[in-house]
Amino acid sequence: MKKFIVCFLFVFPLWLSAQQSDNLAVKWEELTTPDFVKAVSQSGKVCILPIGVVEKHGPHMPLGTDLINIRATVFEAVKQEYAVVFPEYYVSQINEARHQPGVIAYSPDLIWKMLLETCDEIARNGFEKIIFVNGHGGNGSFLPYFCMSLLSEKRDYAVYLFQPAPDSVEHLKVEKLMNKLSPEAGGGHAGATETSFMMAVRPDLIKMNEAETQSGEDQNHLPDLNYSYTGIWWYAKFPNHYFGHGKYATPELGQAMLTEDVSQLVKMIREVKTDTKVLELQKEFYERSEHPIDTK
Repeated sequence: MKKFIVCFLFVFPLWLSAQQSDNLAVKWEELTTPDFVKAVSQSGKVCILPIGVVEKHGPHMPLGTDLINIRATVFEAVKQEYAVVFPEYYVSQINEARHQPGVIAYSPDLIWKMLLETCDEIARNGFEKIIFVNGHGGNGSFLPYFCMSLLSEKRDYAVYLFQPAPDSVEHLKVEKLMNKLSPEAGGGHAGATETSFMMAVRPDLIKMNEAETQSGEDQNHLPDLNYSYTGIWWYAKFPNHYFGHGKYATPELGQAMLTEDVSQLVKMIREVKTDTKVLELQKEFYERSEHPIDTK
């Protein structure tokens, strides 16, 4: 479930090994151990964790859509600014889709522990800065809370959550293309926008002839609860785990969305590499937290 989110990338397919000009792989799993040491240094001790999920994406897109899209975005970004990319990670919050075939929904305890121990292991291997790049809308509340929770005890690394914003020059093109879509298109989960994004990344995995075999309309099964939040809200609206109409997707929109996200992520990686303030403030915070009575 993507909450937002160039030219076509098929001269060298995205699913092949991504490499830098000096032959240091960007994928953690493709580095030899001697090269890994070099990669930690060359990356400025920055590791990127693209986070996806295994869930239904309408009747026309693959279960791994979020993971495929977000990793493609990251691989394009690290071509411009080197960082090490963690292996495929799909341990995410997706309880709302457990009724659908193929969905992998781990327990809340496990997704928390997996992410925490993954961060700890990344740091143990020499990285001081970890960038979360989230491709799954169902993590929208989980990941910010997880980042805040890291202040609960001392850690010698910092986590940065990528939060793209519609404030770039590239976004004007995205907006213009979105305005051209049919009013019925819907921009939600597996709808026109997410399907467009997949068109720019792996069009071979889309079955457009099946996009309208299920409804992506809001079923509005809770019309009398206007001021309440309940965990069943998504199922009440979209029991098919499909929001919108994928048939209105366009390659041009997907291309523009990918370009926008990559542009912002490249800027973020560069800012994170040069940042000294977050670790400095964390250290100060941890020290003061041990003796709060002395805090001025």
